[in-house]
Amino acid sequence: MTQDRKLDHIQLAFESQTGLMEHDQRFMYEPLLAAHPVDGEQAFLFLGKMIRSPFWVSSMTGGTGVARKINENIAQACREFGFGMGLGSCRKILFDKTYWADFDMREIIGPDQPFWANLGIAQVESLLKDKNEQAIIDLVGELRADGLIVHVNPLQEWFQPEGDRIERPPIETIELLMSRMHLPIIVKEVGQGMGEASLKRLLRLPLAAIEFAAYGGTNFSNLELMREDPAMQEMYQPFAFVGQTAAQMVKSVNRLLQEIGEPQCRQLIISGGVKNYLDGYYLTSLSQLPAVYGMASAVLKHATNDYQELKTYIENQLKALRLAQQYLTLNPEYDGA
Repeated sequence: MTQDRKLDHIQLAFESQTGLMEHDQRFMYEPLLAAHPVDGEQAFLFLGKMIRSPFWVSSMTGGTGVARKINENIAQACREFGFGMGLGSCRKILFDKTYWADFDMREIIGPDQPFWANLGIAQVESLLKDKNEQAIIDLVGELRADGLIVHVNPLQEWFQPEGDRIERPPIETIELLMSRMHLPIIVKEVGQGMGEASLKRLLRLPLAAIEFAAYGGTNFSNLELMREDPAMQEMYQPFAFVGQTAAQMVKSVNRLLQEIGEPQCRQLIISGGVKNYLDGYYLTSLSQLPAVYGMASAVLKHATNDYQELKTYIENQLKALRLAQQYLTLNPEYDGA
């Protein structure tokens, strides 16, 4: 009733005041130029497939037994809402099928959505050294994945008590991998992002995409440090706070495009510290290359329970994203990172 609504307004007027500290200066709010969004999605081409949402569920989990339900929920959401999924590290199923069902999601996600396998740079380096790249080809083929994500994680491997030692610069391993097979490849970090020199080398390769996994979200180097003894934690803790944010990386890529001209890699997955739809909208709008935005921990939180919880979360995120697309444009005067 109108009377109840007006009473609510009076009671909430003081509580609803906003301050300058919370002001989001990334956007210009334009209330006059669009109607409310209507239901419906506009498909666009990304990673060779038509997707309906500029969203990506970043590589997270697998090989633990309990991960199967999580991945099933995520794959089902990808199918329903039209976006892509990267698996967690598939190392455990390279030569042992015990946990195969945790990763085997093609039937659930369906044939039309991007679905990518994942291996670490240390495992790729070892397989190439043994001239066993066929194991990678078999993994991707048996999963019916669209290609391989290679996660580059030298700090995580160094801090991990069971970690492998990387014997050559990862860029050399990636170039060798691409010279020996014709699988589509995505390269990503694991929570600390990459500087301009690394991005420049990757942009010059015919990669399917670069995924940022930037500083500001789940940081696997820090995660591994938490598993170390206190002396090691104290020694290496400063490394947990170095890296590049997603906004810094977008701006780096934009600058590099002016320097190198037409890159061979022309698609980005912007992830790392993306907390919600406004972060994703801002970063993908800022990017001069076609981009989707990735979220990991927020999705994982809702994917651990029943599917309806995850569905509701993603549905609300995408509705809010459409609202942002209608009324917000980038603020040209904003220069924050």
